[in-house]
Amino acid sequence: MEILWWSTLFFFFIFKASTMKIITPGDFIKDGGETLESENGTFEMGFFSPENSNNRYVGIWYKFSNTTVVWVANREVPVSDNNGVLSLDNNGILTLFNESNGVVWYTNPNTSRTPHEPVLQLFDSGNLVVKEKNEDDSKNFFWESFDFPCDNLLPGMKIGINLITGFEYYISSWKSSDDPSQGQYSLRMDPHGHPQVVLKKGSETVYRAGSWDGHYLSARKPDDSPIPLYSYNFVINENEIYFKSELKNSSFISRYAMDPSGLMQRFIWNQRNEWQVFSTAQADGCSTYGLCGSYASCKSGRFPLCSCLEGFKPKSSMNTSDGCSRTTELGCSGDGFLKQWRLALPDTSKSWANGSMNLKECEEFCVKNCACTAYANLDVTKGSGCLVWLDELIDITEFSQDVQPLYIRLPISELDKIQRKMEKKKAVIIAISIIVPMGSMVTLFLLYKLKNNLSNKGKTKEKMEMQIFDFATIANATNNFSSNNKLGQGGFGPVYKGMLKEGKEIAVKRLSKDSGQGFDEFKNEVTLIVKLQHRNLVKLFGCCLKGDERMLIYEYLPNKSLDNFIFGCLVEIK
Repeated sequence: MEILWWSTLFFFFIFKASTMKIITPGDFIKDGGETLESENGTFEMGFFSPENSNNRYVGIWYKFSNTTVVWVANREVPVSDNNGVLSLDNNGILTLFNESNGVVWYTNPNTSRTPHEPVLQLFDSGNLVVKEKNEDDSKNFFWESFDFPCDNLLPGMKIGINLITGFEYYISSWKSSDDPSQGQYSLRMDPHGHPQVVLKKGSETVYRAGSWDGHYLSARKPDDSPIPLYSYNFVINENEIYFKSELKNSSFISRYAMDPSGLMQRFIWNQRNEWQVFSTAQADGCSTYGLCGSYASCKSGRFPLCSCLEGFKPKSSMNTSDGCSRTTELGCSGDGFLKQWRLALPDTSKSWANGSMNLKECEEFCVKNCACTAYANLDVTKGSGCLVWLDELIDITEFSQDVQPLYIRLPISELDKIQRKMEKKKAVIIAISIIVPMGSMVTLFLLYKLKNNLSNKGKTKEKMEMQIFDFATIANATNNFSSNNKLGQGGFGPVYKGMLKEGKEIAVKRLSKDSGQGFDEFKNEVTLIVKLQHRNLVKLFGCCLKGDERMLIYEYLPNKSLDNFIFGCLVEIK
């Protein structure tokens, strides 16, 4: 028991020694299990090797998901063995040494100030900082890892540029899943024109998140709206330009990551204790920058994806990605503007912005500047500011719902054509809106009548189940009521034998014109006979009506049994 207690105590001291909350000058972290942990245990820093690699790196990972590395110190220069040591000196410089005491990596303080009591601390935000022992103001930190992101954009990290020093804050992909050195892709701030966030492959822009419109990044889809758990900040001043997001609820865990292929996804840690993809930046075919060329929009789900804007025509009938040109060239004076509601704001790298102008002043500025091709509000939430484009419009996504209006410059002649086209379209829509309901009502009425007719026909068939013969057919069948075809005479008229064209033999009872039987009596008689029909009785095929002529057509039965039935029936009916 005593041995077990000492073993437990020994393990406790080893564990406490291998996991630290803070590092001071003279302390160090050795490869082999020693780590620095954030205050609440969210993040951990230490040595690691990527999958399928023996190289050693100093990195930061989530403690609850230690394979999710969010930052790497020596990403360009790995340690080749397990003998690396990380230490902090009295000047606040963090240095990584290899086995031969060679410097592999070190930090450059962002200030000329000399620290008195420097410490290295890992915050629960994932930010590794060198600071004075009792200093919590980030403006006074000597160095912080958030200034040097890798492939993960954590809440609180910046994407931007320091305009005084030229220093850039950006995230970049790993070269591969087992090599954390900087890959081809980087998410950066483009400072040209009105600043916007873009994804680059080398020096080439391949995706554009857009500029700040007062609500979110303007090139994003409407359903990619800001996440309520985040607060967003886009800063433009004489010192710096940056965009960042902060978590409103620290219990919510989320990160924005870029894989080696440049794919950018937002992940959340769900209730099943696993990473779940919340959103993907390049979610559709319109994500590729400038896919449709100038003056053309790209709409996901449409075929083809690209379509010229109103007032423009394709440059090539063979390739929709070549863009479009004006149907009628601008004349500078006498031009107007077409208001478009469903277009994302185009690339702003060749634009000009003014935050104090209103929309009317923006329009007047654009009219006076012959190079201006379009204008819009700078801040959509306040309906203020002026943003004008001074070159061809490119990288335009079209949505199925209204977004910020964009005013595109066109000659008056083109605006007149578009107006007439819209009026015709409006007239068609109005006509359809009138015709369709009326057509529906007529259709419903006809269906109702048809249903009633079918119902009545069904009832008549059920009631009568017999054929109406025309007079000529019966006359031909009986040889014009020849005396040779006469079978006999009853109280209401003679009965003739006949032969229809299809060879069916019939017996025709021709009611006498002076029998006194009217139409109603005849109808009642027919109805009565139909109801009396039975397999053991002679069958009534139908009747014939023409003027005063009224005839009943029966099945012909040989051996004179028909005579008795018909005449007997006549007497009964009479």
